Formats: sequence, C-alpha cells, structure tokens
Amino acid sequence: MSRIGKLPISIPAGVTVTVSADNVVTVKGKKGELTQAVNPAIKVNVSEKEVTFEIDEKADIDVKQKQAFHGLYRSLVHNMVVGVSEGYKKELELVGVGYRASNQGNIIEFSLGYTHSIFIQLPPEVKVETKSERNQNPLVILESCDKQLLGQVCAKIRSFRKPEPYKGKGILFVGEQIRRKSGKSAGAK
Repeated sequence: MSRIGKLPISIPAGVTVTVSADNVVTVKGKKGELTQAVNPAIKVNVSEKEVTFEIDEKADIDVKQKQAFHGLYRSLVHNMVVGVSEGYKKELELVGVGYRASNQGNIIEFSLGYTHSIFIQLPPEVKVETKSERNQNPLVILESCDKQLLGQVCAKIRSFRKPEPYKGKGILFVGEQIRRKSGKSAGAK
C-alpha cells in the first residue's frame, strides 16, 4: 500500500466532496469547483469529515500500478480540497534591464528584451496582478484554485526568458536561487 494513499484527507468547513457513479470526484468550495476522474482500481470513500482511498483488489491491473494510483489520486484530491478552500499563489520576478510586465484583465504584456512585446491570454480560472515599483524588479502575481493549471501557466511564462546562470537574468520565482557560473577566464595567454 502507498504511504501517501493511506492518509485520510480532512474536509474543511465550507467544502463539499462528492463521488459520482462513474468514479468522478467533485470538490466545491468558496474559491471554485474542481473535478477529477479516478481510475476504477481505486475506491473513494467520503464521510462527513474526511475522504479515504482504498485499492480495489479485484481490478485487473498490476499491483505496482494500483499502488501508484493510490498515492496519485489521494494527492490530486488533496490539492483540489486545499485549492477550493485556500487557493494557490505564485509570484514571478522579472530580472533584467528593461524587463516589464503589465496586464489588462487576463491578458499580460511582457517586454523582455526582444524586438517585440509578448502577449499571453490566461485562462479565466487564473487571476493575475502585476507590480512595478521603482528600484525593484517587476512582479507577476498569479492566483488560482487549480494547482496543476497554475503550474502550467507559470511554466509557460518562464519559457519566454528562462533564468540564465551567467548574469542571473530571466523570469524566476520570488526567492529562487540561481546557481551562478563564472564567465570566460580573463586574459588567457
């Protein structure tokens, strides 16, 4: 059995968890509603205060695969419960001379040292805010109840200018440390 899969998920106040007949888990809360299809090899049990997961021994799947699914679906549903009750927040920092970001609704415009501006349309589930203060790097703050979607959006934004190890420029998470490299050795004879 999976160690993670054995742990029960406590349901906070204001959150409802339901399981349909075709093994689809729906979680509703103040921040939104999320759904996740669960493999039939895993049984989802919902009581008043907690959600537990069990492996269905009759399912004709490899034992290792069942154990992997056990931990996977427990983690996915836990992320959904936390997302609809508290939400997730990521902050990206633009490090570089002249790097800027501004938003109009869910459209962000980036100026990242290219000859053109980059525009990205965010999904409606993701809320965005940009901050540009004097003598500080511009920030892009993203919030969502869906952890997976938020991670994908952050990865897409980072792909515009990945952090590079020589000057430390690029788009990085707030607090992220970049392993710096020294450049070419000066005055090689």
